[in-house]
Parts: sequence; structure tokens; C-alpha cells
Amino acid sequence: MKKNSSVSMLSAERHRLLIEFINIRQNVSIADVCEYFSISEATARRDLDLLAERGLIERVHGGAVSKETRQGEPPVLLREKEQYQEKKRIAMAASNLIQDGETVFLGSGTTVVEVAKNLVSRKNFTVITNSLLVANILADQNDITVVMIGGILRHSEFSLIGHLANEALLGLRVDKVIIGIHSIDSQYGLTNEYMPEIETDRAILGIGKQIIVLADHTKCGHVSVAFLAPVNSMDILITDQAVSDKFESEMISMGVKVIKA
Repeated sequence: MKKNSSVSMLSAERHRLLIEFINIRQNVSIADVCEYFSISEATARRDLDLLAERGLIERVHGGAVSKETRQGEPPVLLREKEQYQEKKRIAMAASNLIQDGETVFLGSGTTVVEVAKNLVSRKNFTVITNSLLVANILADQNDITVVMIGGILRHSEFSLIGHLANEALLGLRVDKVIIGIHSIDSQYGLTNEYMPEIETDRAILGIGKQIIVLADHTKCGHVSVAFLAPVNSMDILITDQAVSDKFESEMISMGVKVIKA
């Protein structure tokens, strides 16, 4: 498909081409749609919401995926391509903070999975995790001790949560906790979309000497439905270069070290 630069394109025609664009790309971001069709972010979001309401595409955080792609594939895998380059840089910055001999907790989520990928050539440290994806990546690494906590499987994320997970976490202490988050706001703190996971996430935050949160710029300055913890519960926020200066200043003023990967 050639890029269409017509600003005055009729919405019906744009919607037809947008469906075609998504089906070809399989997974697109809001920024992809804005650039390709030369439209505003607000218009892109309205178009995607309308097509999703009609059942023609599937909306995901930050963009959309082809209806065919979505079928049977867990959301955690669908999100892998969202802000992929930013996630890779964030994950590299996080993995560089892990020292030999340390014990770290790696949570679930696509950015943390990228951290695990960076650790496969490392040795002499321990990883505790509730993520099946993280454990699978590190399973063949004989020089890394991998500990999995038990719990109820959250199928969409390949993560273990719930009472058993919370009880297991009570007896653990780690040097660093590295987790992803759905939303961060200076006033409303760390928030998530899935309420049954909140208690496990709080237990995870409670076991670390140092809390490192990973969030690309699309999650900064936003609020989700379930409150997890205040901003000052984290020591380090690793984000990307596109995060706003205002948001960065707010985090720093609240005692959080901000690393822009």
C-alpha cells in the first residue's frame, strides 16, 4: 500500500483503507495510523473505536490489530509489537542495573519479557518470577537460578496470581523488583486495568529493596481503573525519550529517579 496523504479523504473511504491497512500490517499503533493517513490522534482514535464497535477490527492499548490476528492469541503476545523499539531500549536499561550475585523479581508483561531476553547470556544471579514467559526464556540457562511462585494462571498474560502467589511472596526478599505497569500518573499513582491482579502486584512491590518500574511514554500521565500504589513506592522509573518534560519533572519532584532509554 502506498501512503495516502489526502487530508480531505472522505471518512468512509478512509475507514475502508484503514481496515485494509490493519489487515496487511496485522498490528498498528495510533502513531502509525496518524502518519499513514495524515490525520490527528483524536481522529485516529475515533476511527479505530468506530471500526472496533462494528466488529471490523480489534482495539488494543495504543492501537489496533487485525480481527484475524486476534483470534485465539493471548493479549500479552499481541502487545509485543506495540512500541517495540522503545520496549527494547527500556529493557536493556533495566537489565544493565542487575548485578552479579543479586536476586531479582521479574514480573509479567511484554517489557519485562524483553528484560529476560537480555539476561540469557548472563550468569551468577537468581530470578524469581510469576511469569511463565520469563521462566521459559531462562529455563535453559544453567548459570541462572530460576524460582517460580505458584498461583492461579491468568491465561491472557501467562502469569500466576492470587492467594497462593501472595502467600509465596510473603516469605521472599529480593534486591530488585522489576515490573511493568499499565498507567502512571503523578496524582493517582500506579494503576492497572485488571483488579484481581492488584493484590499480587502489591505483594510483589513489598519484597524488593529497590523497585524498578518499566513504562513507555504511552503509559505515562494516564490512569487505569485499579489503584496499585503511590508514585513514591517506586525508586526508579525507566521510560523512553518521548516522555514529556512535565511528567519527568513531576516524577523527579516526588523522589523517583527517571531513566530515559
